Amino acid sequence: MGQTLGEPITIKETNSCANSRYLVGSSCMQGWRINMEDAHTHLLSLPDDPNAAFFAVYDGHGGAKVSQYVSMHLHNRLVNNTLYAQGNLEEAIKQGFLELDEHMQQDEETKEEMSGTTAITVLIKDSIIYCGNVGDSRAVVSVKGEAIPLSYDHKPSNDEESKRIVAAGGWVEFNRVNGNLALSRAFGDFGFKQNDSKSAEEQVVTAYPEVLKFEISPEHEFVVLACDGIWDVMSNQEVVNFCRERLAAGKEPRVVCEELLDHCLAPDCELSGLGCDNMTVIIVCLLQDDPLETYMEKLKMEPRIPIEVNNDAQKQLVQEAIDADSAGSGDVRLSAQTKRSLIEKMTEMGLVSDELVTFMTTGVKSGSDLLVSVDTDDHVPDEQFTTPSQSPNANSSSQEPCSDDEHPPTHFKVPQTSSSSTPSETAVNQKDVPNSESATVPMEVTSEDSPKKTMNAKKDNVKKDVEKTIPATEAPAAPTTVS
Repeated sequence: MGQTLGEPITIKETNSCANSRYLVGSSCMQGWRINMEDAHTHLLSLPDDPNAAFFAVYDGHGGAKVSQYVSMHLHNRLVNNTLYAQGNLEEAIKQGFLELDEHMQQDEETKEEMSGTTAITVLIKDSIIYCGNVGDSRAVVSVKGEAIPLSYDHKPSNDEESKRIVAAGGWVEFNRVNGNLALSRAFGDFGFKQNDSKSAEEQVVTAYPEVLKFEISPEHEFVVLACDGIWDVMSNQEVVNFCRERLAAGKEPRVVCEELLDHCLAPDCELSGLGCDNMTVIIVCLLQDDPLETYMEKLKMEPRIPIEVNNDAQKQLVQEAIDADSAGSGDVRLSAQTKRSLIEKMTEMGLVSDELVTFMTTGVKSGSDLLVSVDTDDHVPDEQFTTPSQSPNANSSSQEPCSDDEHPPTHFKVPQTSSSSTPSETAVNQKDVPNSESATVPMEVTSEDSPKKTMNAKKDNVKKDVEKTIPATEAPAAPTTVS
C-alpha cells in the first residue's frame, strides 16, 4: 500500500452546475493519502460545440502532473479533431486520446514524466452517450434503477491486455505490468511506451481508449463517474442504489457525492487499504428537459434493483465463511473484488459471527480463532503524490515509478481536519477551463449525518439465506465495443 497519513483529510472540493438537460454534482477528497492526485471535469457544453456535454474523472498515480494536464486539455482535443466535425465521434475520441498522449510524450516539459493517469470520459451529444476509457476508473448509468456499465476496467490480469503487454516486450507479475503498474492503459507512464517497433495502440501501456456508445432513453436516470477509490469499496449496483435513494429523497447531486465519499472512507488503513485512496465522483442527472419535480417522481416510482448472488465463486465464498464460522476456526481469504461491502451484507444476513465482525472492524480477535484476511493484489496504490493545487514544477522533482506493496505503509501524523465543502457553480476543477452554463437548480437538501455502516449479526436461518441479497463481484456481459 502507498504512503498514508495518520488521519484522513476529509475536506472536500464540491461543485454543481445545471441546465435543462443535466443536473450535475461532483466532489473529491484527499482522504488517507499524503497528496491529492485526482482531477475531474464537467462541462455542460463544450466551448466549440454547445450541443455537447463532457464529464470526466482522472485518477493520477506517481504524481498529479499528468492528471492535471489531461483534465485541462483532453476535451478540446476531442472536439477539435477532424473526425468530430464529420460526425464520427467514436474515432474522434480514440484519436484524441492518442494525440494528446503523443503530444505530452514529445513536449519538453512532460516527455520525461514518470506519472500517469486513468481517464473515464462521458461525452453526450444528440441523446447519445460516448464513453471513452483507459485504466480502472469507471462509469455506470442507472436505467430504471439498474446499474448498466458504461466502461470496463483495463487490468494486466485481463487476457487480451496481457497478450498485448507480452507482445510489446513487457510481462505481468503479481497482476501488475512489469511487476509495477496495476493498470494496463493510461495517459503518461512513458517508461512503458518505448518500443519503437510497435504503434501507440500496441505499447506495453497504451492510451488507446475503449469507446462504448449508448442511446439515452426515457428510462435512463443518471450517470456516475468515479475513480477506483469508490469502486474498490462498492459494486456498480450498490453505488446506483446509494445515489438513487438519496436523489429521490430530494438531495442535491453534490450532497449525494459528499455522502458517497464519506461512506467509502475507511475508519483506518491498518486492515486492507480499501477506502484509503483519493476519491472523486461525478453524478450527472439526465433531466432530459423534464421539470425537476417530474424527474424526482420518476426516481420514486421505479423500484430499486436488488443485489443478487450471480456467480458461483461468490456463492462458494459465502459457503466457506459459513463453514469456518460453524467450525469456530479457519482462514477465509476475501479478494479485494468482494470489497468491504460484501462483509457488511454477509454480516447483516447473519453469515458471519460477532467475533468475525470485531476482527474485521478493529483487527482484534475477540474470543475466537476465526481469521479473515483481505487480499488487495488488484488494488495497487502508488507512492508519490501531489495536490491538484500545486503547479507542475512543484511536482516535477518527485516523480518515481509506482510503489511496491511489499513495503508497509508510512504514516504521517497530521491534525484531524473537519469535513467541509465548497459548493460553487463552476463546471470544472480547473480555473482556466470555461464554464458555459452553470446555474444551480435549487433542491431540498435533507440535513443528516453521513451514512454509517451497520454490522448486526443474525445467526438464524443462515444457510437458507445464502442465495439472497449480497453484492455481485462480476460485471454483466460487456456490450459490443465500437470499433
